[in-house]
Amino acid sequence: MKTLGLGPFSVWLSLPQLITWGSVFYTFSLLMTPLEAELGMGRAESSLAFSLALLAEGLMAYRVGRWIDAGHERRVMTLGSVWVGLGLLGHSFVTSVAGFYAAWIWLGLGMAATLYNPAFAVVTRRFAQDFRRAIITLTFLGGLASTVFIPLFAWWMELWGWRQALWALAALQLLVCAPLHGWLLHGAPLPPPLQGEDPPSEKADTARLADAPTPKAHVATPRHDEQDPAVPVREHLRHAPFWLLALFMVLTMSVTSALPAHMIALLQESGLSPAWVLAIPAAIGVIQVLGRLVLFVFERYWDVHAANRWIPTLIPAGIVALLIGGLSPVASLVFVLLYGLGNGMNTIVKGTAMAQYVSRAHVGQLNGLLGLPIALARAAAPLTLGLLWSPQHGYTLALWWLLAASLLGTGALWAAQRYALKPRH
Repeated sequence: MKTLGLGPFSVWLSLPQLITWGSVFYTFSLLMTPLEAELGMGRAESSLAFSLALLAEGLMAYRVGRWIDAGHERRVMTLGSVWVGLGLLGHSFVTSVAGFYAAWIWLGLGMAATLYNPAFAVVTRRFAQDFRRAIITLTFLGGLASTVFIPLFAWWMELWGWRQALWALAALQLLVCAPLHGWLLHGAPLPPPLQGEDPPSEKADTARLADAPTPKAHVATPRHDEQDPAVPVREHLRHAPFWLLALFMVLTMSVTSALPAHMIALLQESGLSPAWVLAIPAAIGVIQVLGRLVLFVFERYWDVHAANRWIPTLIPAGIVALLIGGLSPVASLVFVLLYGLGNGMNTIVKGTAMAQYVSRAHVGQLNGLLGLPIALARAAAPLTLGLLWSPQHGYTLALWWLLAASLLGTGALWAAQRYALKPRH
């Protein structure tokens, strides 16, 4: 079977991203209210389910990264879609708080094998010459997940009830995502040899080199030997860029994990009408894609490192707008615009930074090593927002916490970039 080029491959791979992000990540905020009423939970208790899902996802990240780096991407993502489909089906039969938590732990394990991290590792390995554009293309449809699935799932819940609506989401996983992954992800590149290992056969080596061409000039080359595929993973842990990028990813991903679970509740406090409360988070997807489109069109004319520095600042700028505006409707609209643009383009920064400033050859494992700390941060974030919320002050204290985390994360990225690109002496 002929392997697709960068454009068609990324577009086809983005369709399961659209469905899975929409089916799991963005539907939780819609499920919170009916499940709180049905199971007698408070806001902190319901938020804990999403935290457990993110924790489970992170705990599986390194294992999934190793499997993908070893060439098992087809099996990982196909079975991951089946796993998510079964999890959504099982969720529809939940009748207790324990069952609710178990369903989201199951779904979190499936997210580790189906969302952006494994997909980014796949395209980075397949398109080493232009992986950044492959990732931008991949995220176009994925960025529309909230736009498509928030109103769609809300309509299905109103039409059928939340249990039957989950059946429809499960069907999409089992009948669309799993077959598509199985068809698309054939012919995975062979893993690079490590130092001290016997080289692969001449035929295998030729195939590997064909799948991993020399990077273009616009792709950053770190100051050490990180881009040499023979360098073992542990060597990267001795240098500052990996740890600074780890801090950047932990903090920024905690912010972007906390907000979706509370977005609707936060906007309800701004005094917006119910229609706008649904429309605004749904519009985030369109704004995210707009930001990625701008990046896709103009990145050839921009300095990639300057873009990486300034894109993450949009999210704290949006939070500042909410704090200054006091959750007014105008401030909420400014926040959604800045957050949508920032989150959309920051996905590209997070997805490419490890490959640009540390190593392309081991990007799956390096990102996987961050699975546990990221999982803990992402798991704590929705619960933290639930605990910081109060009837008297709403989300004000939570927003200050999000602002501090996003600013510190941005500073860590700036430091990692400066160190990685520092000239040799």
